[in-house]
Amino acid sequence: MNKKRILYVEDDETLAFLTSDNLEQHFEVVHCNNGAKAFEVFCTENFDLCVLDIMLPDRDGFEIATEIRKRNAEIPIIFLSAKTMKEDRIKGLKLGADDYLVKPYSIEELILKIEIFLNRSQKNIEKVHTKYVLGSFDFDFENYSLQNDKKQITLTEREASLLKLFLDNTNTVLKREKILNSLWGNDDYFSGRSLDVFISRLRKIFKEETHVRIENIPRIGFKLVIE
Repeated sequence: MNKKRILYVEDDETLAFLTSDNLEQHFEVVHCNNGAKAFEVFCTENFDLCVLDIMLPDRDGFEIATEIRKRNAEIPIIFLSAKTMKEDRIKGLKLGADDYLVKPYSIEELILKIEIFLNRSQKNIEKVHTKYVLGSFDFDFENYSLQNDKKQITLTEREASLLKLFLDNTNTVLKREKILNSLWGNDDYFSGRSLDVFISRLRKIFKEETHVRIENIPRIGFKLVIE
C-alpha cells in the first residue's frame, strides 16, 4: 500500500529532523523549512495532509493555510506552534485548520491526529449517502459543496463532516461529547471551542433559511431542526 503523503513545514532544524524521522516510519514526508518554498511545493505536488508551523521565514503558517484553502478546501491541516494564546488557536481554526497542537507536542499524539484525519478522509470517500437537500441548498458531501440558485459554497472537510453528522441525525439532540469524539477524536476544551466556531459558520450560511436552524440545547449539545 502506498504511504500517505504529508507536507511538513518547520524551520527549526533539530525539531524538523526529529519529527520527520518519526513521521517517516508511517508516512511519506516532504519537509520544507520556509513558507514560500512550502506553498510552491504544495502547488506542484499532491499531498494528503499538511502539518504547518506558524512562525516561519517568508510567509507564516496562517498565510500558507489561507492560500492552501483557496486551492483545496478538503485537505486536512494541522498547525504546530509555540503560540499558546487562545486567540491564535481560534484564528488558526477560523482559517480552516482541522487541529492545533502546541509545542512541545507529543510525537505519538501528532501521529494519532494525522491517522484520525486520514482515516476520516478515506471513510468519507467510501460513504454511500453523500447527497442531501437542506432548505434551498443541495449538499454534496463528497465534494464538500453547498449550492442553491443564488450561490455555491465550498466547505472545509470539518464543516462538511459536521453538517453531515447533523443531517444524519435531523431533529435529534446530539451531545457535545458525541460530536467532539466523532469529529475531533476527543472532547477537550480547545476542541469544544473549535466546535463552536464551526457551528457559528454553519449558522451564518443558513441564516436566511427560515425553516432550518441549529439549536443550542443548554448543557447538553445541539439539534439541527428542519421544519
